[in-house]
This record gives sequence, structure tokens and C-alpha cells, in this order.
Amino acid sequence: MTRVSLAVEGMSCGHCVSRVRKTLTGLSGVDVRSVEIGRADIDFDPTLQTLAAVTSALGAAGYPAEVREEA
Repeated sequence: MTRVSLAVEGMSCGHCVSRVRKTLTGLSGVDVRSVEIGRADIDFDPTLQTLAAVTSALGAAGYPAEVREEA
């Protein structure tokens, strides 16, 4: 598993946090560690999922994202 923090744009309330969490939870190979306004911390299995697919899914949900830091 690879640990990553994402900067997520467009989040302003609890509904946004829930939608981002639901989007990430729906992706195979992704474990959500935490989601708060403007940020999501995840672990993902690079054999099952790519970061490009993760950020694309968030963008499609209305929350553009980019990698903040990779641990």
C-alpha cells in the first residue's frame, strides 16, 4: 500500500466531505484514512489502482484533486 495525501478543491461543508469519502471508498484498492475540507488521506494499492484514476474519479464527482505528498 502507498500512503498519499490529496489536496481536494471545491469542498466547503460536511456534504462535500461525505461525497469525497463515498467516491474514494467506491474505488477498488483504496483505503480512506481521513477526509476533511480541502484534504483526503488515503492508502492505495498500486497494483489495483492508479493515482490518475483516483484524482479522475474525484474530478468527475466535482472535486478536482492533486497529490499533496506521498509517503
